[in-house]
Amino acid sequence: MAAMGIQKKFFIDQLASQLRETARIARAAEEDAREAAATLATESEKREDSRSALEYGSLATGQAARHKKTQDELEALTRFGEQPMTTFKRDTPLSMGALVDVATEGENGREERSFLLLPVGAGTELSGPDGDGFLSVITPQSPVGKALMGKRVGDSVEVNIRGQWREWNIVDVG
Repeated sequence: MAAMGIQKKFFIDQLASQLRETARIARAAEEDAREAAATLATESEKREDSRSALEYGSLATGQAARHKKTQDELEALTRFGEQPMTTFKRDTPLSMGALVDVATEGENGREERSFLLLPVGAGTELSGPDGDGFLSVITPQSPVGKALMGKRVGDSVEVNIRGQWREWNIVDVG
């Protein structure tokens, strides 16, 4: 089980890296948009340039909000990652930090998915060490996260994803 804690740390670090990159891109886009707005506002007094300057100003404000949100998510993830990792057993109710394997029988046979329940990063795809396997990050606020919280190995959950109902059986947890 110590290896599972190391693996979870690997995934948390990977998500943190992605969040830092998103914050960097948002900050750069904000600066570019502010510079474009300032340049357009001072170069000409034409009405169209003024409108463009306003649009770039709005874009800069949106990128600033994106940067702030990403920084907040990174802080929440860092706080979570600093806590001891919960060791989940088959009869432990699922909660934050659970690495969950689910399966369903569908038209194309058995489908298996892995999820990591974290405070932020819903929908982010992470790859395992050495690129082996993929999992999706879910949060308690996401539809899948809501359905899985408190469940145990052997339980089934129904989740509506993009208008389509899916039933998953919880087959393993770590």
